[in-house]
Amino acid sequence: MGTKINFLLLGFILSACSLSGCADKIKRNTPLTETALPSKKILYVQTEVCDPPSQLTGSCYNSLQRAIDVAHTVPSATHVTIEMAAGHYHERIVLSRGNIDIVGAGKNKTYVQYNLNAEQGKAYHRDGWGTPGSATFTINASEVNVSDLTIENTFDFLRNDSKDKTDPSKVRASQGVALLLDEHSDKVALYRVGLYGYQDTLFANGKRAFIYQSDIAGNVDFIFGAGQVVIENSRVISRPRGKAIASNEIAGYITAPSTNITDAFGLVFINSRLEREQGVADASVTLGRPWHPTTNFSDGRYADPNAIGHALFFNCFMDAHIHPARWSSMKGTAKDGSKTLVFTPEQSRFFEVQSFGPSGNDEVTTSYHSLSADSLREQALGDWNVSIN
Repeated sequence: MGTKINFLLLGFILSACSLSGCADKIKRNTPLTETALPSKKILYVQTEVCDPPSQLTGSCYNSLQRAIDVAHTVPSATHVTIEMAAGHYHERIVLSRGNIDIVGAGKNKTYVQYNLNAEQGKAYHRDGWGTPGSATFTINASEVNVSDLTIENTFDFLRNDSKDKTDPSKVRASQGVALLLDEHSDKVALYRVGLYGYQDTLFANGKRAFIYQSDIAGNVDFIFGAGQVVIENSRVISRPRGKAIASNEIAGYITAPSTNITDAFGLVFINSRLEREQGVADASVTLGRPWHPTTNFSDGRYADPNAIGHALFFNCFMDAHIHPARWSSMKGTAKDGSKTLVFTPEQSRFFEVQSFGPSGNDEVTTSYHSLSADSLREQALGDWNVSIN
């Protein structure tokens, strides 16, 4: 009883719900709050004119970012929940407040979308780096849960990719991040979400994240970075290119890990499905390539030699678009500034265990073979016990 009273005094729910469904949502979520009283402070976020039901008190917003800004004014020890109505929210989101849940109406109903490429994104990043600056949704905090919505970067990559290199209107920095897990992010869990883009869809630039029963779609290096990310029971969807691809040419790469050598795990896929959209040819996509980001050092600026990428596919279905070679090499910046360094899969930590389907391959025995899905997840995430719901 004391716990309930304490929560009622301190807890806040920031809700985004339709006019007809607010009361029902509060009732359905009573296990989260233990009780539902109109005296609770409730903020509504919906795409249309706000008019909260009379039985509930509080303010209403038609911007998710505005609700997040309000959440930043709540003491950090207080857990905050934002519930979003179905609809399309066209806005760039930055979340730097932890201890928060953001819940949509479903990944086919609630969409957070923004159109930004890496050329434009330079203006939005602290160091003028366009790739993370292009992100539709940035999380830079710990203990964040996001569920039941889709995050999409709507930059028209396909149209741009189809343009000739000599076309002055062609965007040269065509990366467009949907979700950025930034450097201070940790213990970020995503359930039943959609992450859609083309090049660089998911940038894992922080620490630990868990993605469950979700869809991640892109074509070039679309899951990348130095973070420790477990992607489980999810669909990893390769998308086509806009330009013509020769029959013997690699069209896309699923991962580009830059895991630091001191970290045992990087990008881990468990019991997931590697699928493709129409237009992606057989044997045209590899599982990944090693990214050694160009980094400033005391003796110059060059490819980080300590970024020994780790990627592991464990018990995953692989459709026929996966190339028999499995992995690719990637160029990096030499000390003289030229792109002459070549980093190979053999120099990286790339593993595949018990894959199956048209492109399945389980010929190589590694120490991971003896692990179960549960034990692998636990090892990859350390002392963070995630919820499987």
